Amino acid sequence: MQLDTSAILWSAPERERADRPLLVLLHGYGSHEGDLFGMAPGLPLGPVIASVRAPIAENGGWAWWSRADSPSGNPSAERVDEAADAVLEWLDSLEYTSVSLIGFSQGAALALQLLRHAPDRFTATVAIAGFVASGEHPGDAELARVKPPVFWGRGTDDRVIPADAVERTAAWLPDHADATIRIYEDLGHAISTPELIDLVAFLREHSAG
Repeated sequence: MQLDTSAILWSAPERERADRPLLVLLHGYGSHEGDLFGMAPGLPLGPVIASVRAPIAENGGWAWWSRADSPSGNPSAERVDEAADAVLEWLDSLEYTSVSLIGFSQGAALALQLLRHAPDRFTATVAIAGFVASGEHPGDAELARVKPPVFWGRGTDDRVIPADAVERTAAWLPDHADATIRIYEDLGHAISTPELIDLVAFLREHSAG
């Protein structure tokens, strides 16, 4: 599995990207690289923003892993790891001073899985309306030692992420991250203005913006 680097949306031309912080946007299931990139004007100005397209065409958009063999909220660990490996391979080809993540829904699950693969690599991670993949991971012990900063935001009216996936994440996150957890009343499977304000403050607090 490889990313289509020609589909990545960048906030700066190539000549202005090297030796700057990088903020990677990971969209949700059936969406595309232009979705979260719409947040770019409201995000911190310091990092270069890269909005990545997931590699699998599905459901009118793109997916990090197919839903055909991965139920909502409980994907195959193998499929999530494949997606994480593809993102890490792409990151290895870049030059940056630090890297942070913002993921939504399936992209949030991917962001948390990336932490399990590389606990020391990410300055700050934002997981919106998402969950951690089930099961233990070889990187979990190191992640629990490092405890990198993670913002997890979700809405009380989110009907997309199953309750068991939310409960799993709520139990797992405090043991494996310096977690900032925010719950937004009456918010569905979406990002609200108050949440955007909170996550930007989180990024700035942790030197990711």
